[in-house]
Amino acid sequence: MSMIISASVIRVRDGLPLSASTDNEQGTGVQECRKYFKMLSRKLAQLPDRCTLKTGHYNINFISSLGVSYMMLCTESYPNVLAFSFLDELQKEFITTYNMMKTNTAVRPYCFIEFDNFIQRTKQRYNNPRSLSTKINLSDMQTEIKLRPPYQISMYELGSANGVTSAFSVDCKGAGKISSAHQRLEPATLSGIVAFILSLLCGALNLIRGFHAIESLLQSDGEDFNYIIAFFLGTAACLYQCYLLVYYTGWRNVKSFLTLGLICLCNMYLYELRNLWQLFFHVTVGAFVTLQIWLRQAQAEKPVWNILPGTLDLF
Repeated sequence: MSMIISASVIRVRDGLPLSASTDNEQGTGVQECRKYFKMLSRKLAQLPDRCTLKTGHYNINFISSLGVSYMMLCTESYPNVLAFSFLDELQKEFITTYNMMKTNTAVRPYCFIEFDNFIQRTKQRYNNPRSLSTKINLSDMQTEIKLRPPYQISMYELGSANGVTSAFSVDCKGAGKISSAHQRLEPATLSGIVAFILSLLCGALNLIRGFHAIESLLQSDGEDFNYIIAFFLGTAACLYQCYLLVYYTGWRNVKSFLTLGLICLCNMYLYELRNLWQLFFHVTVGAFVTLQIWLRQAQAEKPVWNILPGTLDLF
């Protein structure tokens, strides 16, 4: 039988459940889908705004907008156009009823429990398609789905039901071990982008001066070979700072301070070839980039909220 089993409203940034419908289904397949609900809620910020996950006899569909996601569980035979039209109705009603300030500042799970009444009424209407009087809207939704079909999430992307592995954090060569190298950093800020560009500029300047020093050495102008090493070490240090600014590694902050120390030592050795303003520029940029590396830390793990449709009777 084609039907909607349950639906939930979830905050995208941390997976906090804002509202959900109750359901009395207790089959093995439904219980498994509840685990997938929980896993999807933790990855909403990494997924497109319209997705479908097929889990055997059931489908999980969701749409996201303005920091809120609307998820539903239905049987595999339930029409796609009805599923996303149902989610679209939930979205429009929720946006109309609640402002973004309330959803952004909510701290308690299911704090919009009263929205469950609307979910239940809408679910009943969509479980009896003959009673629907939205043929024009359904036609529009059908056209929209054809033009922009929902992204099909694979089980590999989702990860295991136990949450041990994930396509976003698995090292394919390491038999499912979590790799710190793939951990996400916080979004880059304007100052971080500026620091990245300045570090590249310093690296380029060191590289150019290094090649000029090689030319002088070949022309037997008495150029010290150690100057060449200092220029190229400075280039390597600047490029490594760019790497640390973009990617997460173990001991990242310690490495950034050691790299800054190398930049300072190189510029101290090049004191005779650079004026005070040039030395000040290189050292200041190195310190600025180190600060940005320290400020841009790894994203914190999202809290695991208990998003299990059918447990609202506990609240």
